[in-house]
Amino acid sequence: MKGILLSVATLAAVAGVGGGALADPVSGAAIGAAGGAVVAGPPGAVVGAVAGAAIGGPRIRWFHHHRVYYYHHRRYYIENHQRVYF
Repeated sequence: MKGILLSVATLAAVAGVGGGALADPVSGAAIGAAGGAVVAGPPGAVVGAVAGAAIGGPRIRWFHHHRVYYYHHRRYYIENHQRVYF
């Protein structure tokens, strides 16, 4: 009974902190390290941090085969070494 309760609590803790993992690599690494530490201790924290940084990386957006960048609330892409806002 203790094992089942511990596993349910662990899964709930990992699921609870996993919501913001899509923000950027730093928060993905922090969430992965926390989840790994809860599940498997220090080795799990290292593996979780690496996996969280890889999975929680930034979302790259494209517009007409150009990578989209953001400057405050404006979107632009680079064409012929100049910014093109849209």
